Amino acid sequence: MSLPSSPQQAGRDIALCLTFFTQLPLPRYDFENRKLADAMWAAPFAGLVVAVLAGIVYAIAVRLGLAPGTASALLLAVLLLATGALHEDGLSDVADGFGGGHTRERKLDIMRDSRIGAYGAAALGLSLLIRWNALFEINGEWHILLALVAAQAGSRGLLGAFMHMLPPARSDGLSVGAGVVSRETAIAGAAFGALALLCLGFAAAIVAVMLLAVLVFAVRWLCLRQVGGQTGDTVGALQQIGEIAILLVASVSLT
Repeated sequence: MSLPSSPQQAGRDIALCLTFFTQLPLPRYDFENRKLADAMWAAPFAGLVVAVLAGIVYAIAVRLGLAPGTASALLLAVLLLATGALHEDGLSDVADGFGGGHTRERKLDIMRDSRIGAYGAAALGLSLLIRWNALFEINGEWHILLALVAAQAGSRGLLGAFMHMLPPARSDGLSVGAGVVSRETAIAGAAFGALALLCLGFAAAIVAVMLLAVLVFAVRWLCLRQVGGQTGDTVGALQQIGEIAILLVASVSLT
């Protein structure tokens, strides 16, 4: 399938992405046989919703007198709760699989294992630490919200393009079940994600786009070398890497 043909279908695609990418309580929708791959253009909108929720919690925490560091920690907790730590799980699985497996098959087996190892724990800890520190460096509630919108929407704008660029590494699993992302869907998702980066300012947005492009191709190369394609875990890992990169740019541009 291609891009939505009506506003109603576009709304259902956004709801499908919210249903998949978040744990938010939503009403039941009839998605009319649309697969996740068809709706990936709307992934940045799921990031937008999560960003606004986390930004509101941060603002409330600061207005209640909490220190910015504590408010930033609460913000991260909201992100984890709202998404069910979906992408963090992917990052830790990829770190364990790529770091601990010696063959393609063994790497994929480790990534499918629900247990977390040393590589995964280290990757998850570093992700949280870097994001917390970057947020701590950003001054003001409004700047925090802008950084969150850019990071959450911008990083999810990469996902459809990444799925389009790489074949599934397995014959089954989440990536296969999601379907094939069309070129038009990938471009639309990337465009919405790039638009969100303008929250950082035009110059910083250009820097972020260039940095994200390098990261996408680097992760693509790594995935092809390690497991021959992409999985749901590698898609989640890319989101985390992209989010970290955008927050680092924000910590410089929004101070």
